[in-house]
Amino acid sequence: MSEILLHYTRAGHVENIHRGDIAAVNCAGEIVSSVGNAHLPMFWRSAAKPFQALPFVKNGGLEKYNISQEELAVLVSSHSGEENHVRLVRGILAKLGVDESVLDCGTIRPMSGKVYKDLMKIGKHSQIIALAMMLGVPFEGYTKPEHEAQKLIFKHVAMASKMPEDKLEIGIDGCGVPVFYLPLYNMALAYARLSAPEKGDWGEYESAAKKIRDAMSAYPQVVSGTGRIDCAVPEITKGRIIAKIGSDAVYCLAVKDEGLGISFKIEDGSFAAITPTVIAVLKHLDLLTKDEADELDKRFPPVLKNHRGEIIGTIEKVF
Repeated sequence: MSEILLHYTRAGHVENIHRGDIAAVNCAGEIVSSVGNAHLPMFWRSAAKPFQALPFVKNGGLEKYNISQEELAVLVSSHSGEENHVRLVRGILAKLGVDESVLDCGTIRPMSGKVYKDLMKIGKHSQIIALAMMLGVPFEGYTKPEHEAQKLIFKHVAMASKMPEDKLEIGIDGCGVPVFYLPLYNMALAYARLSAPEKGDWGEYESAAKKIRDAMSAYPQVVSGTGRIDCAVPEITKGRIIAKIGSDAVYCLAVKDEGLGISFKIEDGSFAAITPTVIAVLKHLDLLTKDEADELDKRFPPVLKNHRGEIIGTIEKVF
């Protein structure tokens, strides 16, 4: 059962409660720490993107299409649709020899309120199209589970998370592609393996996993967006901790070189609860130096403010 993670208070009284579940797992598959149900099954949403990129990277896609490390970062991103994100995606499409008309992700509102674009094309779709081109199959219908590229991605997500293929379920994401339903434990295990590929028993995929990890570590703003917690954590820790958001408040972290992966899900899907939960989890597991913790608190103070900027309440960790 989900446990209480956060209290939002006003005038000293608890006004809102956010519950959730957390799993911290090492490369050996051992649960290091948990809150609530570490085996809670949940849709991985966009937090699965690093592992969806494995077949493209492993089979030479970066070299074939001259994809840079920064462009790899946008291929696994949940970006805010800022100018550099759009430029990178368009650059990838140009290298593939296609234009934005091939992208079948629909119209969505960019995460950044500063971006006024009717259509934001997300990197994951470019990645799938590129994989289809590498496989020599038509990219039409690339969002369908039965497409050859999607079937290959499914196998690699199962492999990365050590989920039996017959136990890995799928749904459909907001942008139209398959999403994967699996326990938080397996999500955390995949990120533990990603954090330290040489310890993660990747076999022939070790080099691909390392390239993906290093791209995420080197370009956190590309993976996420300016001012977001998933950008701030890698920035403040100098790439030591990698962070990746998924829709409806699924979240994953990897502690680089330490073989530790973390996943959590906010029960009510609250986006607002993600940032204080990320900071609380990292403090709970003693993964931040004092200076790093202080800087995160400075950027994201655990208080509530009114429209005049006055502090009217607090956000309190209760696990």
